[in-house]
Amino acid sequence: MGSQSKTIAGCLVLYALVLINSPIEVFAQDDSSFHKNELVKPVDVGDVWRSIFNTKEKPGKSKKTDLAILPTVSYNPSFGLLLGGSIDAGRILGKNQKTIYSTFGVSASVTTKGNVSGTVRHNVFTPGNHWNLQGNWQITTMGIVDYGIGTGDGGGGFQSKGIALNALPTENSDSSFPIRYNQVRIFEKIYRQACERLFLGAGLHFDMFWNIRDEKHADGVSTPHSLYSDRNGFDTMKYAANGFLLAVQYNKREHPVRSYGGFFADVNVLFNRTWLGSSKNSILLMYDLRKYFSLSKENPENVIAFWHWASYKLGGSIPYLEMPGTAHDTYGRSGRGYTFGRFKGPSYAYFEAEWRFPITRNKFISGVCFYNLQTASNDSNKKVFEYWEMGGGVGLRILFVKANRTNLCVDFAQGNYNSKGLFFGTTEVF
Repeated sequence: MGSQSKTIAGCLVLYALVLINSPIEVFAQDDSSFHKNELVKPVDVGDVWRSIFNTKEKPGKSKKTDLAILPTVSYNPSFGLLLGGSIDAGRILGKNQKTIYSTFGVSASVTTKGNVSGTVRHNVFTPGNHWNLQGNWQITTMGIVDYGIGTGDGGGGFQSKGIALNALPTENSDSSFPIRYNQVRIFEKIYRQACERLFLGAGLHFDMFWNIRDEKHADGVSTPHSLYSDRNGFDTMKYAANGFLLAVQYNKREHPVRSYGGFFADVNVLFNRTWLGSSKNSILLMYDLRKYFSLSKENPENVIAFWHWASYKLGGSIPYLEMPGTAHDTYGRSGRGYTFGRFKGPSYAYFEAEWRFPITRNKFISGVCFYNLQTASNDSNKKVFEYWEMGGGVGLRILFVKANRTNLCVDFAQGNYNSKGLFFGTTEVF
């Protein structure tokens, strides 16, 4: 544990020094500084609609709340045809224009095999940024197609089949282990502004799993889930990871939906405790670091962006389905190229770089190129940062709501072991 802790500390210090003090941040963070040199006004879906049907935008005050709606369709042999959708909204609370833009999101889905899932997320800044509330509430009867824990063991018989749609495989590999379960997650943090960019906070994290159905284990097969649970003293049918956390946030991001510049950091220490209903005690260090560089004054949307988020187990034991992994970030957008939970471990780290650029002169259509890396430990001798899995791809962006920079996103990504997929969403991945 000592060497791993030193590695984690070294990574944090290095990223803090590089991202905060980087000399190539060329523009100020005031939104107006990014737009005053633009020669062509952006065009969004609403403008195109009005142009096609020869209608004019109604005069008067602009709406205070911006909305984007995206339907979702996917399929998996274990869960059936999935139909759902998401609604993303945003607005500035109060009249203080320095108040950071607040975002809200609701998503729901149902499958033909009886799986139902619903999620509510929010990131709210009160007027003047005095308080920031972040929440992620979920209830689901869904599941995952599992491949075990750690990175570096995905070769040989662990090849993926078919293509993924929104992180769900359309064909299960013979070496995969489908797991169905019920889950309730309540994750809520509250921050108080300490100075202009710095926030200090605390929160509660409750994650409860029950009625876990490890399909191959039910047929007498020893699965990664059953072996890990037996080694670490967890009931294979139900468990929980409930705790409280302490948090620090530094927010110099120019815009929360699609930033053209700035830096964002959110560092949390989570204490799962049995007296809060957790199956085991554990301590985790979790952080989310993001940096954006605008490359052009005339086209501020031309951006190089970097993302690093991670979760490290500092002590104790965490349940199998609670382990951090692919697409386990708050909005489930990391790890494009792989299915949900494809790689996971008690300690997990993720890195991504993306180039965003306008394609059409009016900014209606944009493109992205991205590359990511992820690494995970296991509960025996494999350490985080020992083996790496890579992915990458390209995507298109259609400007849906120019007032809050919301895009409709379509990405094609590919990873190792014949893994590939199409990924859809609103707003940028990070």
